[in-house]
Amino acid sequence: MRAGLEVHQQLATGKLFCACPSELSETVTRTVERRLRATGGENHAIDPAAAFQASRNLTYLYEATPTSCLVELDEEPPHPLNGEALDVALTMALLLGARPLDEVEVMRKIVVDGSNTSGFQRTALVAVDGRLEVGGRSYSIPTICLEEDACRRGAESKLGVHFRLDRLGIPLVEIATGPEIQSGEEARTVAEEIGLLLRATRRVRRGIGSIREDVNVSAEGGARVELKGVQELRLVPQYVDGEVARQRALLEVRDELSRRHASVPNDAPTDVTEELRGLGSGPLGDTVRRGGAVLGIALLGFSGLLAPPGGTRERLGRELADHARTTGVRGLFHSDEIPSQGIEGGINLALRNRLRATGPQDAFVLVAAPTPEEANRALAAIRARAAQALEGIPAETRDPLPDGRTRFSRPLPGRDRMYPETDVPPIAVSAERLRTLRAHLPERPSETRARLLAKYSLSEDVARALQKAADVDRFEELVARGHTSALVAQLLAREIPATGDDEPFDFPTELLDELLTAVEHGTFAKEGIGPVVAALAAGAPTVADAIAKSGLSGMDRTQLESIASAIVAKNEALIASRGEGAFSPLMGDLMREVRGRRDGQEVAEVLRVALARRSAPGTT
Repeated sequence: MRAGLEVHQQLATGKLFCACPSELSETVTRTVERRLRATGGENHAIDPAAAFQASRNLTYLYEATPTSCLVELDEEPPHPLNGEALDVALTMALLLGARPLDEVEVMRKIVVDGSNTSGFQRTALVAVDGRLEVGGRSYSIPTICLEEDACRRGAESKLGVHFRLDRLGIPLVEIATGPEIQSGEEARTVAEEIGLLLRATRRVRRGIGSIREDVNVSAEGGARVELKGVQELRLVPQYVDGEVARQRALLEVRDELSRRHASVPNDAPTDVTEELRGLGSGPLGDTVRRGGAVLGIALLGFSGLLAPPGGTRERLGRELADHARTTGVRGLFHSDEIPSQGIEGGINLALRNRLRATGPQDAFVLVAAPTPEEANRALAAIRARAAQALEGIPAETRDPLPDGRTRFSRPLPGRDRMYPETDVPPIAVSAERLRTLRAHLPERPSETRARLLAKYSLSEDVARALQKAADVDRFEELVARGHTSALVAQLLAREIPATGDDEPFDFPTELLDELLTAVEHGTFAKEGIGPVVAALAAGAPTVADAIAKSGLSGMDRTQLESIASAIVAKNEALIASRGEGAFSPLMGDLMREVRGRRDGQEVAEVLRVALARRSAPGTT
């Protein structure tokens, strides 16, 4: 297999073609309605992905916010390209050893899925021919681009698809690797290193959705498939390896179809609503009783190949259902699963005769929809995908799903969607500008890790965690204030990231300084940092309040000794039977009682004293 990445990182510089801030908003100030259509690119041809999107004939509802303006609504020409954003892209080019172009030309990339009000996305090639070194391997970086982000997609309703304009126009740096990645885990490692390099600029946005990966994957004998908009780095291996497994499973289906001399008849779909009139409860029977329509087509030689092969989740039937879904229809049923819908015996035979799928290896597909027209559209998409199965793997774009699988989104875009942006003049990149940027290049992630390991005695994992959290600067500031590096690293690399699944809570540095001081002065133990941080994230206004809410205040040495003595006295039998081996379970009991109010080392010391006192002559 081969894979390549396109890493898209939002920049914290203000929007790319207007003066609006790069911030999201939940306040809607107005809503406008648009419909989009496909147009020809620079060579006048219609891009297949744009044609597919336009064929869905959807209405788009755009919600304006205080962080959007007439530029986002496509009611005002774009302003000059944001120079600060261009400097960040050029900085990344220099860090990757790429060659910046002498002149940056903004292009229009046709996109009519509703994510851009204008029907295109503005993008500019900034540099070419870079390289990235990761784990002893060198990866090519063919292109580095600067482009505008798309709208945030919301819910679909009967009125259309809702989009929020606040994200539209936020600058994105796009870094593309060559197709040299050979496994899902390798893809994750390369994506992580590019992310660390971007964060080293200190000019990127943070949080879920601020960095996204498009992963291009192909298995041997398959085709390039783009997994669009992967947001969770931990799922990259699952998506990549899953796509390879999907392609291999479908290639096996293709080979079996070839052996069977399978075919997809081009006959018009057949209405089988009457054949199902007496069907009992279930989706098909319910559709008929509600006055809907059930239409079907035959797939000759496809029997047994629509269900998933043993030991996999991939199946051709699911591919057909995904294509039907893009037409707005979800009621697809095929002959491999028909018995589970109560269609057996005479009804099944009647359907096969009506659809002319009477051979032992013939299959058929049914679509249930409110109207025959809707069922016909879905079956046209199904027939096209079934015909592709005879040839192999279609090149396409797929959406990542939360469970690590993917599903069909649209055909893979081609070169026919690009043409020059006539509203933004070209930007010359001067030698002086590049000299200035070279003089202030940030430290590379590998250099930062080496320095953290040498100067602060951190482990490789902790150094990486600080880089992922973009907290290296704050780590060094807090250590410079006199706090121990191990304690600061625990706070920034472990405890704070645990405060949010999507985006960790952002605490003021002064508050963290106060928290660390409380630990170092013995107000509570370092084992209690997690609960105190969680209390602060939940709204505790001060460190003292967070300590109190966590139940970590009010225990001195005398109280600790008293609790230890009580635990020792309570466990005489355990101590007698296990001797020194009783220390570990007793330590667990004592730590649960203390709950982070005293340091673990001190707790262990007090417990040993209590055990020694019990064993001393003349004691009971």
